[in-house]
Amino acid sequence: MKRGRDGRARARHPWVYAGEIDAIVGEHAPGDIVDVVDYKKRFLGRGFINPASSITVRVLSWEEQNIDETFFYRRIAAARDYRRAIGAEAPCHRVVFSDGDMLSSLIVDRYEDVCVVQTLALGMDVRMDMIVAALRDLLGTSKIYERNDSRVRELEGLGQRSGFVSGQFPTAFWAQENGLSFWVDVALGQKTGLFLDQRENHRAIAPWCDGARVLDAFCYTGGFALHAAAFGAREVVGVDSSASALEVARLNAEKNGFADRVSFVEGNAFDVLRRLDSEGERFDLVIVDPPAFAPGKHAVEAAYRGYKEVNLRAMKILAPSGILVTCSCSYHMRPEAFVAMLADAAADAGREARLVELRAQARDHPIMLGVEETHYLKCAIIRVS
Repeated sequence: MKRGRDGRARARHPWVYAGEIDAIVGEHAPGDIVDVVDYKKRFLGRGFINPASSITVRVLSWEEQNIDETFFYRRIAAARDYRRAIGAEAPCHRVVFSDGDMLSSLIVDRYEDVCVVQTLALGMDVRMDMIVAALRDLLGTSKIYERNDSRVRELEGLGQRSGFVSGQFPTAFWAQENGLSFWVDVALGQKTGLFLDQRENHRAIAPWCDGARVLDAFCYTGGFALHAAAFGAREVVGVDSSASALEVARLNAEKNGFADRVSFVEGNAFDVLRRLDSEGERFDLVIVDPPAFAPGKHAVEAAYRGYKEVNLRAMKILAPSGILVTCSCSYHMRPEAFVAMLADAAADAGREARLVELRAQARDHPIMLGVEETHYLKCAIIRVS
């Protein structure tokens, strides 16, 4: 690494960018394991290299150890044991969370007895056989599907693909989250099937639901909406622009016995919120969980405006002392900026807002101190007067 450019690596951030590298010494092929050293050739870390990526090296170990089958077995076992220790080994949960589990670019989700794998960097992709072998042994399942259809792979020079990597099985089925049944499609659903990172936030709305009238904007297949009904809401309205997602949401509501209290509206959430306000509709609890508005640094300013607009609209339709549960999955919208945006929205809405709780993703998506990229999800619970 260049002199003076190794500070992040010394702080154990696993990404080494091309601009931090002074020289690459020795024969290597893309995906090979390399050592990262400082300008005095002192060892810093060991990981895999891809000169075609702006993240040229992803460090897997800060010790001089072999990166082989045994390494992956032990590291995946440690990830599994962490989830057991914190009680997060639910029927559906994230088994491996990339840098949060010191396995950069590897994602593994479990839905009952099915595992879904994503290898989002070349060095991890070429070691798929090692990963699958470890998963089969450690998790006791041969049902493994890969969802490598993310555009992120193109930044690594990788193509998109998906399909079975171990076993043959139905890719759509019922699965349990917090005791509720959800229809999961690991082949075609968003992410790997469900938004597992919201599992604990789904539970966190319980105190605000009993007897409440609830609106769930950007509801997708009804994660928050169905939990609100389960926690005693008298009426729940879900809004989403995807007809196919709402078809599954209605199926989920019927499966769980909530069809009489939960309804869904197809439409642009911004437009629906504006219309509801003009019609004088009011809700006790409004949930806002939009897709990422800031996919990169260049989009942060526009994302701020988008988040402010949708949250302002949500606050306007809240009844006095109502609760707003609002989320952002945009990493580039940092927590402090997210809270500042909510304060701006409240001021423009002419409402007083009290932050009850600021939450993050579920604990099976661990946040690694010093690796701020692992802290991407914000979930604010706000009381609006």
